[in-house]
Amino acid sequence: MIRLAETTDFKTIFEIINDASIAYKGIIPEDRWHEPYMPEQELHEQIADGIMFYCYEEADEVIGVMGIQDKGEVTLIRHAYIRTKDRNKGIGGKLLQHLCQSISKPILIGTWQAAEWAIRFYLKHGFKLVSTIEKNRLLKTYWHIPQRQVETSVVLSSVPQ
Repeated sequence: MIRLAETTDFKTIFEIINDASIAYKGIIPEDRWHEPYMPEQELHEQIADGIMFYCYEEADEVIGVMGIQDKGEVTLIRHAYIRTKDRNKGIGGKLLQHLCQSISKPILIGTWQAAEWAIRFYLKHGFKLVSTIEKNRLLKTYWHIPQRQVETSVVLSSVPQ
C-alpha cells in the first residue's frame, strides 16, 4: 500500500533514509558523506520546505519512502529510499509510478553522479539525463545544495531537454 506520510511517520522516514543511504558510503565524494547521512534537523527542514513524503507499506511496516516537492513549474522527486533488507523487490518502481501518475507537470530528479544504480533506475523508468549546463542551471534554480554537491550530481527529467 502506498500512502501519504503522516507526522507520526517522521522517525520511520528518518530511519529508512539513514539505513538506505549507507549505499552511498565510499561511493559519493568523501567530503559529502557524513553520519547520519541526513540528521533529524535536516529532515525537519526538508519537510518544512515543502517535501511531502509517501510511504510504501507491507504487513503494517513502512519499508520505502519517496518525497515530492512542488516548485511551481516543475515537481521534484526527493529522497527516494528503500530499507536495505527490502531492496530489489520493485518497491521503488511502484512508488515512482504512483507519484508520477499524480503529477501533471515536468518532473526533475537529482542524484549523485557516482550513484550509477540510481541513474540506471530512473533511466529504466523513462527519465532522461540533462546536459551538464542544464543540470547546473536546474540545481541552482530548484535545489538548495552546496556548490560541491552541484559539481558531483546529475539531474534527470521526465521531459527531453
